[in-house]
Amino acid sequence: QVQLVESGGGLVQPGGSLRLSCAASGIIFNRNDMGWYRQAPGKERELVARISVSAITNYADAVKGRFTISRDNAKNTVYLQMNSLKPDDTAVYYCNAPPPYYNWGKGTLVTVSS
Repeated sequence: QVQLVESGGGLVQPGGSLRLSCAASGIIFNRNDMGWYRQAPGKERELVARISVSAITNYADAVKGRFTISRDNAKNTVYLQMNSLKPDDTAVYYCNAPPPYYNWGKGTLVTVSS
């Protein structure tokens, strides 16, 4: 059974940083591209960062230069380092293997507010 468990969210002031983690089980992690998605209130879920099996990264324009995705295949974990956070980054963040292939986890809430 596939499980994706996100963690690391919280309340942060504008300009602050957070590091999200996603632990995957039930999949052959090192054979999957992985991605971080987010869903803001009243909006559709969107892919914001993607890392290939060979660690090539891609980012949505809204987060480029501020977010960094990485992976640790030994730990079956993908990370999202988020810097210079803005109120518009407020959302529930999820990981999955694009397009997405697997059932969603519960996500982790990131709130950027002063």
